[in-house]
Amino acid sequence: MADTIQSISRRNVLKTLALGGASLLYSSNSLLAATRQKKDKIGVALVGLGYYSTDLLAPALQQTKHCYLAGIVTGTPSKAEDWKKKYNIPEKNIYNYNNFESIANNPDIDVIYVVLPPSMHKEYTIRAANAGKHVWCEKPMAMTPQECQEMIDACKKNKKSLAIGYRLHHEPHTQEYRRIVNNKLLGKVQKLNCAAGYRDNRTDHWKQKKEMGGGVLYDMGVYSIQGARLGTGMEPIAIVSAKTSTTRPEIYKNGLDETTEATLEFPGGVIATIKTSFGENINFLDITCEKGLIQMAPYSGYSGLNGSSPLGKINFPYNTPWQQAKQMDDDALSIMNGKPMLVPGEEGLRDIRIVRAIYESAGSGKKVNL
Repeated sequence: MADTIQSISRRNVLKTLALGGASLLYSSNSLLAATRQKKDKIGVALVGLGYYSTDLLAPALQQTKHCYLAGIVTGTPSKAEDWKKKYNIPEKNIYNYNNFESIANNPDIDVIYVVLPPSMHKEYTIRAANAGKHVWCEKPMAMTPQECQEMIDACKKNKKSLAIGYRLHHEPHTQEYRRIVNNKLLGKVQKLNCAAGYRDNRTDHWKQKKEMGGGVLYDMGVYSIQGARLGTGMEPIAIVSAKTSTTRPEIYKNGLDETTEATLEFPGGVIATIKTSFGENINFLDITCEKGLIQMAPYSGYSGLNGSSPLGKINFPYNTPWQQAKQMDDDALSIMNGKPMLVPGEEGLRDIRIVRAIYESAGSGKKVNL
């Protein structure tokens, strides 16, 4: 009996030691794996190599501290070759739209930045998330609220983050006027007036094609909507009225808007008037508060933003493409630290709901509740 007890005890001790050793080995391997996966910089692949990628995002990725240009996706072989040489991109990190899914097997690429026409945002955001990559998507987020929600759901399902490319949320002028408003340093907001636009002389760009997400409200209009939302510190409860127009029907066809104006109602009876246009150069934000006026002009350019209030000047100098670099660095840090995105998909969804309500009001001539 004593021998049996002693034998069992020895077996238990050996079993415990073996399990302990296995546990230590597992812990060590897990620690090594975690260490191997830890990156100093996040690898970004740009999808779509038009103006914004070429002139702003790629140069910004040469300035970023926490992310870098790891790869590209393009349907134009000549562009692929040019980018490969200019930015020393490895051949294995260059993809086209047909072999896009194979990006899932590339550990160099952590984020897919979708810089395509809005009609393609949903498809490539979902494909990127299904490939196991985090997604940054340019604005406007998508064509409809339903598309936005499907993008959000796909990223959540794959446990990947989704950020919308609203650079101004990361920008110090915007953060300063928001600080003044949100802390009521000049009292409550009473009314707001905001406009964003430029003279676009192109005739065959996606911005002039309805089926691709064209029309000014989807593009520059989002800046005006953001100005109203961030400038009041509230969400609109109704579109009181809206109208769309064009002075160039040969370019802005089939009801496509060259200019859109709208009146938004916020809680407490606060009214915001917004305007956006592809027909004129306009860029300002006026926030009337109980104790004075906050003025930003321009308030949404790539550089040289400027403003003032009774509390003093709002002026933080920097050069293009600092905004884009700051945005991508902030989003890269959020991924690396497991933090929420500053501008998640839900923010893009809010704006697209408002875009659709403005179009509805313009079409019906009636007030639309949100």
